[in-house]
Amino acid sequence: MKELLQSVTENLIFVLQFLGLVLLVFLLAYGIEKAVKKRNGDTQRVLATRKIVVIGIFSAISGILMSLSFPVPFAPSFYDIDFSELPALIGAFAYGPVAGVMIEFLKILVKLVLKPSSTAFVGELANFVVSCMLVLPASVFYLFHKSRRRAIVGTVTGTLLMALGGALFNAVYLLPKFAQMFGMPLDAIIAMGAAIHPSIDSVTGLVLLCVVPLNLLKGALVSLVTLLVYKKLSPILKNTR
Repeated sequence: MKELLQSVTENLIFVLQFLGLVLLVFLLAYGIEKAVKKRNGDTQRVLATRKIVVIGIFSAISGILMSLSFPVPFAPSFYDIDFSELPALIGAFAYGPVAGVMIEFLKILVKLVLKPSSTAFVGELANFVVSCMLVLPASVFYLFHKSRRRAIVGTVTGTLLMALGGALFNAVYLLPKFAQMFGMPLDAIIAMGAAIHPSIDSVTGLVLLCVVPLNLLKGALVSLVTLLVYKKLSPILKNTR
C-alpha cells in the first residue's frame, strides 16, 4: 500500500511539473508573439475565435498522427517516430507561435484518448518539449518577416535545436526520469541501445547515436513537407481568421 501511494504521488508530481512546463512555454510564446505584433502595428488578438476552432481541428489531426507512431531501426523500441509536428508547424506558420504551442499540447490530450500512455507520461512530456524546440523557433523566425527564406531559416534552426536540445533533455532529465519511474537501472536502458550500436556504453553515446539522428530525421521531414504544402494551404487558412 505504501509503495502504491508513493508511486501515485510521484506520478501526480510529474504530471503537475509537466503542466507547469506547458504553461511556461505557452507564456513564452504568447509574450514573443504579442511583442512582435505590437512592433508591427498588428492589433489583431492573439487568439481570435475562428483561430481557436482551427487550432482544435489541427490538434485532433496532430493527436491522430501522434498515435500512429512507428519504430526506427537505429534506436531502442521506446524511441519511435511520428509526424504530429506537421499540423503544429503549419498552424504556427499560419497563426503564430501560440497556436503552435497550443496544438502541441492539445494533441497530447487527443492522443491519450486514442492511445493511453505506456511510459507514465514521460514519452508525452518528451514529445511536447522536443516538438516545441522545432515549432517555436521556426514560427518565431517566420513571424518577424513572412518570407520563404525566413521559413527555411526557421525550420533549419528549429531542426538543429530539436536535435541538440532533445539530446540534452534526454541525457539530463528524461532518461533518468524514465529509469526512476519504471524502476529500471539506467544501465539497462543503455544496454538496449548497445544491442543496436555496440559502441554505446553511456547515456551520452545513447543520445548521440539514437536521439540526435531520430530528431534530425523527424525535423527534416516535417520541415520539408511544411515548406512544400504551406503556400498552397495558406490562403485557405488565412480566410479563417
